[in-house]
Amino acid sequence: MLKSLDLSISILYILLILSIGLWVGIRHRRKSKANVAGEYFLAGKTLKWPAIGLALFATNISTVHLVSLAQSGFDSGLLNGNFEWMAAFTLILLALFFVPFYIKSGISTLPDFLEKRYDKSSRDWLAVISVVSAVIIHIAFSMLAGGIVLKTLFGLNMYVSVIVICIITAIYTIVGGLKAVVVTESIQTVVLLTGAIVIGYAAFHRMGGWEPMTQVLKSHNEANKLSMLRPRGDSSGMPWYAVFLGYPILGIWYWCADQTIVQRVLGAKDENNARLGPLFCGFIKILPVFIFVLPGLFAYTLAKTGHLDISSLGVNEKGVVNSKGIYTLMITQLLPSGLIGVLVAALLSGLMSQVAGALNSISTLVSYDMYQRYRPLASDKQLVLVGKITAGIALVFSLALLPLLNRYESIFSGINDIIAHIAPPITCVFLLGIFWKGASATSAKLTLWIGSALGVVVFAISKLYPDTMIGQVPFMMMAFYLFCVCMVMQISFSLLYPVQHNAESAQLYWKSPWEPLQGVALKGIGNYKVLSALLLLIIGVLYYVFR
Repeated sequence: MLKSLDLSISILYILLILSIGLWVGIRHRRKSKANVAGEYFLAGKTLKWPAIGLALFATNISTVHLVSLAQSGFDSGLLNGNFEWMAAFTLILLALFFVPFYIKSGISTLPDFLEKRYDKSSRDWLAVISVVSAVIIHIAFSMLAGGIVLKTLFGLNMYVSVIVICIITAIYTIVGGLKAVVVTESIQTVVLLTGAIVIGYAAFHRMGGWEPMTQVLKSHNEANKLSMLRPRGDSSGMPWYAVFLGYPILGIWYWCADQTIVQRVLGAKDENNARLGPLFCGFIKILPVFIFVLPGLFAYTLAKTGHLDISSLGVNEKGVVNSKGIYTLMITQLLPSGLIGVLVAALLSGLMSQVAGALNSISTLVSYDMYQRYRPLASDKQLVLVGKITAGIALVFSLALLPLLNRYESIFSGINDIIAHIAPPITCVFLLGIFWKGASATSAKLTLWIGSALGVVVFAISKLYPDTMIGQVPFMMMAFYLFCVCMVMQISFSLLYPVQHNAESAQLYWKSPWEPLQGVALKGIGNYKVLSALLLLIIGVLYYVFR
């Protein structure tokens, strides 16, 4: 239970974010009456790169990350930090290859892009998949992680506490639109990072530094917990080749083809800001390994040396510590009163950022890609109203999923397990669409349909019959195998049903891999090519150090 001081800090923070979100959103819309829907859904395309980068990071980083990455650090060391550093590679792909098409085509949603490159069938399917994935991955799992933490800290019913926070988030998201989301996300990113750094320093200080931690690991023959790249046959099921083969499939869908993420880029002021925003986010993505994952590893060594009491966590039927609540335990045992309130505010900010971003993206998809299709003469006010109603329905549906998703032992693994079966056909269709002239509309439609159905079947088999050959394949490798099947499928269908380009689609693929690098760039360190090379170099050095 929180003390009154900590509880007061947390409540004041929630009220502050609500007030700022409402004020920014309403003020922005009053100043810009001309394009009501454009202002609501894309912030009038006025966003600059710092806001885009911070908003991308905030939408990605949520309570799920603080809770589940600390848990993974406790259980398996730095291994799941691969999801953070590998993201830098896909953010470079977004900045260099995807952004120019998105900005040039003037789209409001990614399904809109698929219609321009392929056809309406592809657009419709991606819109449905995007809404479903946003509800499950971006909202429901975030609610679950937040609910576990809030139940522990406040002593309230998990569902009641999550409902209260989500209603507050929905108010400023539905009333304020994307501008309110981006501004509040930028504020919450700072709070989230500050809170994570505080708990990380507290664990580091209690342990006595890096050397004592490594000595404890070596004494227990667990020095491999410091390794990011594990050998073949590693018990984690995530050897180095699975990371490099499987992650790009998940990452390209998540960072380059998922509406919830890319919508921040679509609101950019111009192409340079749209490119620099993802690169800025890529540099920030270096931090989570050190401030989210590493504290969990410190907690493990603290527990081994008796400096952290984990008896309240209990053990599962295998005799292994039930580490899902380790982050909450670190907050209450390592921090003084007052700072606990700051950390709770950080957890709430993560929950609110994820839900706010997803609600805005869902409302955009339904308004533009579904409602406007059947009501082409709908006014801007009608589109905004439909978006607000959709956001409310999505929130209720996400709450209903909580009991089902709570069955996963690890929230982080649950999310990536689901993504691994959703992403392959979408990643395939987007990659071939922008890099291969011959990718046809019919091939894209069939690949999306068959590939998605195949993903569902494989997912069902792996869960219902875990001892079968399919059930034994780690999800990262399964993503790669499904992607390969989808690639063969789309290339084959393109040869059977050749492409028929129109004037618009003929401009929406790269004629050569070097063409996207010819775009106008700022001079000096602000050049997106220079920043991309610098980011690649830093990530490469980090992988060498933590190999």
